[in-house]
Amino acid sequence: MAARSLWRTRAKLAVAATALCGGAAAATISNSEDPATALKLCTAVPLRLVRDAVTAASIAFDYEYSLWGLPEGSSERARVKHEVHLRSARKLQDLCFKNGGIYIKLGQHIGNLEYLVPQEYVQTMRESMLNKCPVSSYEQVCDVFKKELGETPDKVQHTHMTDTAAADHATVELIVNTLHWLFPSFDYRWLVAEIRESLPKELDFLLEAKNSERVLDNFRKLSPHIANFVYAPKVYWNLSTSKLLIMEFMDGAQVNDVKAIRKLGIQPNEVARLVSQAFAEMMFKHGFVHCDPHAANLLVRQLPEGKMSIFGKRKPQLILLDHGLYKELDVTTKFNYAALWKALIFADAKAIKEYSVKLGAGEDLYVLFAGILTMRPWNRVTDPAVDHLVIQGTDGDRSELQMYASQYFPQISELLRRLPRVILLMLKTNDCLRAVNNCLLQGSSPETFLIIGEISSKAVLEAKMLQSKSFLHRFSVWLEEMYLELRLFTIEIFLWLLQLRRALFLA
Repeated sequence: MAARSLWRTRAKLAVAATALCGGAAAATISNSEDPATALKLCTAVPLRLVRDAVTAASIAFDYEYSLWGLPEGSSERARVKHEVHLRSARKLQDLCFKNGGIYIKLGQHIGNLEYLVPQEYVQTMRESMLNKCPVSSYEQVCDVFKKELGETPDKVQHTHMTDTAAADHATVELIVNTLHWLFPSFDYRWLVAEIRESLPKELDFLLEAKNSERVLDNFRKLSPHIANFVYAPKVYWNLSTSKLLIMEFMDGAQVNDVKAIRKLGIQPNEVARLVSQAFAEMMFKHGFVHCDPHAANLLVRQLPEGKMSIFGKRKPQLILLDHGLYKELDVTTKFNYAALWKALIFADAKAIKEYSVKLGAGEDLYVLFAGILTMRPWNRVTDPAVDHLVIQGTDGDRSELQMYASQYFPQISELLRRLPRVILLMLKTNDCLRAVNNCLLQGSSPETFLIIGEISSKAVLEAKMLQSKSFLHRFSVWLEEMYLELRLFTIEIFLWLLQLRRALFLA
């Protein structure tokens, strides 16, 4: 029976490989812009498709063969499964590197899905996809630069990204559809739709340059209290085009490099606080969010002309890189998202359900939605304790969450299919920020969630005040604000005492 099942799986993969090769090759040719590009794609795409099919078949066969006959729950199965996860993650990593293009983006996304995919995949992708990606040759760089400006190069777009983007998208779409056919519970077709919308924007460097200036302008106008602590490289507009972007060179420590951050005289917890503040302001107040904040896109340096604290520590400045992927939240979505996070922080079960439903989770999956946002089970989400959402980052925490992810995978797939794409991008942003905080704090802390609670609550009250038309309604909002201020004052005292204790311990 097992042998027959294995044969059927391999047969399905063979049929799928044939479909992939034929369908995507046709899509490639139809999307080409000129004969030279068509010839290039017609030679490159079939090779990529063969790699896809071979890798998929190899991984599927490895799991089926290696785990065949090993009883569920046994230590031997767990040991072998760990080895298969590692082998498969490395095969997937090799595939992403060899194919390049949007495959690198997919690998980066997997590296941020901590607790949702096996840790072996997360660790492998995180270690390789952020800082060790393939680079364009100097000759390729020269070609793009000379074509755009007729000069010598500095920073340009990788040529293979634009040459094969349409073909890569068609390939990934076929892969995802095939996986859904093989394994119906694996439904990530929403990801294809998101790539179709976001990839052209990420490939337009003029849009990226405009985003970098807009985000800083938002901080200056809407969040002046932390505007000096957030920075983006200056754009040299006279040297930039849609395929060529010249920006100010930035020197700083990568946000997950704790040793380098400490060498700058900056405390990692201060960086974590700043990251949480900056992105909470973007999400709940600006409504214009950098949706790719993985570790390679965030640098930290000393605040220029910043004074040292009484303990001799420097203040951090957060440098935002790679402004190709932003999402704009409309007024209603921004309000509902802020209200949901306020409810999550203060363990308000009724409000969690109300705003989860409004954001598209539905009456049946709002509990799961809250769990994905916080990575905490429902009993912890609704626990009134101050630290109810804190993740310690222990093996026990990780195992528990991976067990939930495995147990509810079909429901998770349905939820991701159901949610609006703007919320899916917020989930991706949360994944990235969670990974950054885990590196800086070795888990999460009450401080992070209390910052989110403070900013989301103030955003909700500001929106309510703007909508108030009667004096009575304004007065009730004012009373709510006074109560919130008192509650937040208590939180600030708690945070101050927490920081003081940490500073005295580290001084």
